Amino acid sequence: MAKPVKITETIFRDAHQSLWATRMKTEDMMAIAEAIDDIGYHSLEAWGGATFDSCLRFLKEDPWVRLRRLKAVIRKTPLQMLLRGQNLLGYRHYPDDVVREFCHRAVDNGIGIIRIFDALNDVRNMETAVKASKEAGAHVQGTVVYTISPVHDIDAYVKLALELKELGCDSICIKDMAGLLTPYRAEELVKKLKQAVNLPLQLHAHYTSGLASMTYLKAIEAGVDVVDTAFSALALGTSQPPTESLVAALQGTPYDTGLDLAKLAPINQHFKEVKKEYQSVSAPVEVDTAVLSYQIPGGMISNLRNQLAGQNASDRYADVLAEVPKVREELGYPPLVTPTSQMLGTQAVLNVLTGKRYSVVPKEIKEYVRGMYGRPPAPINPEVRKLIIGDEQPITHRPADDLEPMLGKARKEIIEYYQQEEDVLSYVLFPEVALEFFKTRNSNCK
Repeated sequence: MAKPVKITETIFRDAHQSLWATRMKTEDMMAIAEAIDDIGYHSLEAWGGATFDSCLRFLKEDPWVRLRRLKAVIRKTPLQMLLRGQNLLGYRHYPDDVVREFCHRAVDNGIGIIRIFDALNDVRNMETAVKASKEAGAHVQGTVVYTISPVHDIDAYVKLALELKELGCDSICIKDMAGLLTPYRAEELVKKLKQAVNLPLQLHAHYTSGLASMTYLKAIEAGVDVVDTAFSALALGTSQPPTESLVAALQGTPYDTGLDLAKLAPINQHFKEVKKEYQSVSAPVEVDTAVLSYQIPGGMISNLRNQLAGQNASDRYADVLAEVPKVREELGYPPLVTPTSQMLGTQAVLNVLTGKRYSVVPKEIKEYVRGMYGRPPAPINPEVRKLIIGDEQPITHRPADDLEPMLGKARKEIIEYYQQEEDVLSYVLFPEVALEFFKTRNSNCK
């Protein structure tokens, strides 16, 4: 039966991660936070993803302080974050003691909803984060990372969602990071997930291919409960569909969001104004239908262009685009999402520039082939595996089982800079970046 659709606003996380290289300052959020809290959103995505790294590395801000400041004024709308399972907010696996502590601290500092995903859809890599987040009192959203390949069909996604439900997830998110989900495919996927899993279902898509608004509409008609949008000043392109457009499209229908366009307008004007400060890091807002052919997310395309430009090889761009699907097939069809998108993209560039495929292999790809990132969706090509790791046999157990606890050692290493327990987690995730931040913080306090 048709029912009102709820909206998660992404303006404080994915929207500026997608279009402004995650550079929005906390002050530009605080200036409008109370007004956003008054809109009536299902949730506000405000933390996680690349925001943690970017706060420390580029903005010289403490991400934990940002979270506490936002929570102090956003009292009605749950704050939501994106967590990469055993990778947390970094680019490798962390031991269970770190994952558990991070989830608890995130909730203690103000997070109400934690969306948890794994780049390979390997549920083993999500288990510790799911359980710890539940213990901490968060609403846990298990994520189905959507991609297209011979092994990624609707039955596989339903099976994954059922495993996440069994793990204790409170809701399910379809994460379409590359804008590959087409409208009628979304309709079929939503119907089958709703029927089989019987949990609240949310859809997160990017506008990269130009499909996302149409995809949302068919998903809504099929029964999806929540969709992710962004204020129009930071929508479209590699970001999400515009909030105002969806609100207007559903007004007067059984799906009416109940949100007030008159309240949204002045908030969007705020972001139009502050947008001028971020021109130097702004990505072009355009539709790139190449993603439908190569299944490469917008952020990954930017990385490939930058890597080639750095090697004075921009003329090889088309060759690299053609190489990425080949590498992906040979490596077992991993979804192209952080960190696998960066890893496969780098390998494709090396294959093209060296002229001899897999003659140069980054450490991360070797670790992936050894099973250190988890279970690939399909078997890795045996010949390619031999080229990369020789006769070595990949592990078949959960990668984090091999990791020693880190918190105690890390706490001792930063004793000189320690101000709060959260500092230990910042240091574990990004050691060099966090230390640089701690030194700057200490000098500013003198």
